[in-house]
Amino acid sequence: MKKTVYILLSVLAGFILSGCDKMLDVYPKDRMSPETFFKSEKELQAFGMNFYEMLPGGASLYIEDADTYIQMGLVDEQKGTRTIPNSGGGWSWGALRNVNTMLSYLGNCSDAAVRARYEGFARFFRAWYYFGMLKRFGDVPWYDQPVGSADTEALNRPRDSREFILGKMLEDLDCAIENLPSTKSAYEITKWTAMALKSRVLLFEGTFRKYHTEFEYGAGAHDWQWYLDECARVSEAFLSTSGYTLHTAGGAKKAYYSLFTTSDAIENTDEVILARNYNTAYNVVHDATGLMHASTRGRYGMTRKLVASYLMADGSRFTDKPGWETMGFVEECADRDPRLAQTIRTPGYTRLGDTAPCPPEFQYCLTGYHPVKYVVEMEKDAYNSSDTDLIIFRAAEVMLNLAEAKAEAGTLTQEDLDKTVNRIRSRAGMPALGMAAANANPDPFLTNEAWGGYQNVSGANKGVILEIRRERAIELAQEGFRYYDIIRWKEGKIFEKQYYGMYFPGEGEYDLNADGIPDLLLYGDTKPASTAPAQYKVGSTDFILSDGASGHVNLYKELQCRWNESRDYLYPIPLDERRLTGGTLVQNPGWDDGLTF
Repeated sequence: MKKTVYILLSVLAGFILSGCDKMLDVYPKDRMSPETFFKSEKELQAFGMNFYEMLPGGASLYIEDADTYIQMGLVDEQKGTRTIPNSGGGWSWGALRNVNTMLSYLGNCSDAAVRARYEGFARFFRAWYYFGMLKRFGDVPWYDQPVGSADTEALNRPRDSREFILGKMLEDLDCAIENLPSTKSAYEITKWTAMALKSRVLLFEGTFRKYHTEFEYGAGAHDWQWYLDECARVSEAFLSTSGYTLHTAGGAKKAYYSLFTTSDAIENTDEVILARNYNTAYNVVHDATGLMHASTRGRYGMTRKLVASYLMADGSRFTDKPGWETMGFVEECADRDPRLAQTIRTPGYTRLGDTAPCPPEFQYCLTGYHPVKYVVEMEKDAYNSSDTDLIIFRAAEVMLNLAEAKAEAGTLTQEDLDKTVNRIRSRAGMPALGMAAANANPDPFLTNEAWGGYQNVSGANKGVILEIRRERAIELAQEGFRYYDIIRWKEGKIFEKQYYGMYFPGEGEYDLNADGIPDLLLYGDTKPASTAPAQYKVGSTDFILSDGASGHVNLYKELQCRWNESRDYLYPIPLDERRLTGGTLVQNPGWDDGLTF
């Protein structure tokens, strides 16, 4: 069988727990109750399959609304226009209730080994759930039992401290690491998935606490250094014991690209720890390929900022080249890090299964930097026709976590770089990063405020921290990390900068594919004859340039985005939740909801 499609296995085990927040207390007499269920591995597996729906899927794994990718209609987080919702807004607890229900009734199963495995399984998902809540809201109430509508005290309890929540999450993850199977599986939670999540959680919290000194973390809280040291410890343990490495089949010019265009992630379990499973035979599909070739679904594109971040193939900095700011597309793509050509359309790009060169197409991509990650054969261009597996965890992320944790903690060595960042660079055929050289000469582009550079990096490791952030932005591009990376680094002011695309010196024909045939015509008041398939009037809604008649494509030139440093790093608690608890749930800093209790 081509795939085991776990996301199709619904809970049909005799009863269904509500997935909404109306927490039911009474189970129908014509269905099984929890008291008579959870007795066998089969029943635990059937119930637990629904937990996988907590994991990200679809667009959340290939759309990244931040500073490095944009689409038509910037999201509220980018614009600074978030408001306090009456309800919803991510404050949802139904999935957690199901996890806690399994944990509460594990005693029904007489097999100790099965109980241990599913305790680890459920506690992995509880940690996953709380990681999402912690990133979004900060302090939240901790629940380790299912709560019913009559449990007034539990429903109206205040938020627990961030330190308390992290402590419970790490306990859950340690249980998962101890009890989950160690056999590799691209589609099921294993010991290695739990270790990768623990690495991710610890890096987030360590860097968040390092840069966000404005928050209180709870009595007896560990400092940021402790979290970073723990991140390094679990990351090193993962890399030395898991057997995961980097996928290198196809060589420097194909290996990276193939990770994201292979139908079955099980073919890439040298690197892929966990992926979302898709299969057209079961109509379990996503829209990655179709979205990149539709003029009505966002015109998603990479920004010039990220394109400029890619190094030259010899390891030198592109932004050190004279005139890089006004360099045309063909020239700026020449002799670059091979991952650029495996992430966006560059001159000579061809679709899978075809031989015809495909230049960037502005009708599908508003910046001109046309993504190719997750893009497969043309027959998948129709809406929701892709069945390429989407990666949730892979070994390269753990390597980057280790390098960043040690760099931020001040414990990084060249040996650490060689077994992490430099292995990733080597996969792409790039020269190694030297720690001493990076620290001696930090890249000014990566701290350039006008280009949305990082403003809070300092200290002896400034240069290498910047280089690790460069690697993270490039290696994990379009994989859903960028927004919360900016959050944990306290760099929200990045969202106030302009979102630039390709540079054009003015009207005329442009050959974006370097094949001698014009692909694009830009014209002014008078439209000349041209065979270019794409033709735009400069200054029209679809083709605004930063300097008027020339400059970078800049469709949001007149939009002034705002970021509130004292408010926007956390989301607001919905009004209804504050009212229902009589103000026991305190609103997050800076969000004035007008409620007084």
